[in-house]
Amino acid sequence: DPRNSPMWSYYSWIRHHVEANTPWDVMVRQLVTATGSTLDNGATNYFVLHKDPYDQAETTTVAFLGMSINCARCHNHPLEKWSNDQYYAFANLFARVRSKAGPVAGSDVVFVSSDGDLVQPLTGKPQPPTPLDGTPLSLDAAGDRRQALAAWLTSPDNIYFTRAIVNRVWANFFGAGLVESVDDLRLTNPASNPELMDAACRHLVDKRYDLKALMRTILQSSAYQRSSQVLADNKEDRRFYSRYYPKRLMAEVLLDAMSQVTRVPTPFKDYPAGWRALQLPDSLVASEFLNAFGRPERVITCECERSAEPSMVQVLNISNGDVLNGKLSAKGNLIDGWLQSNASPAVIVEELYLTALARYPTARERAAFEKVLAETPAAERRATLEDLCWGVMSSKEFLFNH
Repeated sequence: DPRNSPMWSYYSWIRHHVEANTPWDVMVRQLVTATGSTLDNGATNYFVLHKDPYDQAETTTVAFLGMSINCARCHNHPLEKWSNDQYYAFANLFARVRSKAGPVAGSDVVFVSSDGDLVQPLTGKPQPPTPLDGTPLSLDAAGDRRQALAAWLTSPDNIYFTRAIVNRVWANFFGAGLVESVDDLRLTNPASNPELMDAACRHLVDKRYDLKALMRTILQSSAYQRSSQVLADNKEDRRFYSRYYPKRLMAEVLLDAMSQVTRVPTPFKDYPAGWRALQLPDSLVASEFLNAFGRPERVITCECERSAEPSMVQVLNISNGDVLNGKLSAKGNLIDGWLQSNASPAVIVEELYLTALARYPTARERAAFEKVLAETPAAERRATLEDLCWGVMSSKEFLFNH
């Protein structure tokens, strides 16, 4: 069974906790202290993907603190306060994490050894394992060093931990974080609105790291609900949320939206019919469309992996690519439904706009579409409907969140 694999175990672990709305601090604590089989405990795959203690240290700081300490691996960090000694002290928290082959081919078992330390190359000696700006542990201390790491990492007193996730959630909805970029939370890169950042962090702590509560507050805010229409006074603003900044839909969301509107699912090799792009657990699933629209490869822990930059390849995909045009010409799709029910032009136009754009057509749009449909010969009706749908689904209103 292909579902009985470490990849699916990790995928299921993450989706289960998101569905259950597990508090962020609890979820992260379980992840960074995980042990056992990669099949039985999906969280352990975190340490299989990053087996090297250095990679584990750097991945943890980027993912959960929103900052990179990798520069301090060779020398004191040039843009932050982290020293070379602090880097090796922090990485030493992961030095005793080990993995061995599991009983099932392709699986591993993650465990903690009773010995082993990283040597600081400049001194030839190990640094006492220490969370960044935290309390050092004895080199001889028994037990899993990651427990001390997790306690420090997820503490409400750790401002980086709370700021990192608040900033990521904020950037997800607004297209721009309070700190840009979201992987660059350092003292020399302050938030565009420090008071707002502090208030959002206090709110998340008060809600015991309930991310849905944070999202609900953001979505109910006047800042999120502002119009994206540009005014003379705010047309240059990209950082202070005086208006909503339109952003293109993510690759997976865009593909799923095309499938939903046309009622033609996208087939993915080895996945059941109707499987959505957002459900794919593996970025290696072949899809030229997803690649063209910036799907990340999931090779590094950096928000920069996903791209929203426009390209000529994207234009060609929309204009004459097989995905959108194929869905519009497919049998049994939305257009076939209109033809089989002999739907009136008024019904067709209204359903298209509500389905694709979540709004009613304006009087001008309705009149223009109905006129075209009324003048179309019966033999050309299908082709005309495909063209009208293409016109709506290739528009900026459909392609962008605004």
